[in-house]
Amino acid sequence: MLISIIIPHLNQEGYLRVGLEALHAQRGVTSNIEIIVVDNGSARLPEMVCSEWPDVRLVSEPTPGPGPARNRGICEARGDILAFIDADCRADLGWLAAIETAFADEQTRIIGGDVRVGYEHPPRPTFLEPYESVYSYRNNEHIAEGFSGTGNLATLPSVVVEVGPFAGIEVAEDRDWGLRACAAGYVIRYVPEMIVFHPARKTFAELTRKWDRHIAHDYQRIQPGPLAALRWLARAIGVAGSPLFELRTVLFSPRIAGARERSLAFSALLQSGSIAAAG
Repeated sequence: MLISIIIPHLNQEGYLRVGLEALHAQRGVTSNIEIIVVDNGSARLPEMVCSEWPDVRLVSEPTPGPGPARNRGICEARGDILAFIDADCRADLGWLAAIETAFADEQTRIIGGDVRVGYEHPPRPTFLEPYESVYSYRNNEHIAEGFSGTGNLATLPSVVVEVGPFAGIEVAEDRDWGLRACAAGYVIRYVPEMIVFHPARKTFAELTRKWDRHIAHDYQRIQPGPLAALRWLARAIGVAGSPLFELRTVLFSPRIAGARERSLAFSALLQSGSIAAAG
């Protein structure tokens, strides 16, 4: 069995090195592994980083967007399983073992896992890390809606042949691909042991840009008609959440722990509500 790991990359050499180190420290996996880094127009190719490991192959994809980069990786892959992770993500040490175990079931065709916020310095979380731990990367909810984030996704080459390639940068390619897969009759299975860690945004400006991007992608998907437009408007207004209604979520979320993290998350929630009201 060969697992092909496909990693789109754009100007993230520091994160890429950490991610590759984690992939080479995996435990409990018995399959052979190949790693394909697909550079997508970086100012400098990550040749020095990739050359540190003999099983890492670096290729380039000139068409902008993580979707085209993943498509190039698929074309290069030789594996029986295709596993996708982003360049700024760090795989949990049991990530590949969880993927291998899931595909031991011959009924499994597409899986997605848990995406958590990786704290830079766990004893002293930043202002946004606990907030994003609660409100971002809820991949189990995405999978229930019919798609998995492509930063933590695995499937079979035969599925990609039937569903087709990932879309370009103009759409949310993970949602688009997942919904096409579901329309073709596939079921995306959530595997909680399949964990990757994603860094939190550094500033509210970065977080706001993410909200704007998600709202724009949601708008592209609405069907014509006043009711659909009203549903989209309600979703757009609610992106930041209401501090009053979300207090219980912050207090009892299992994704954060301790008074300090919950206090930081609620403070960030209050600020996000102020930003949404001002916008």
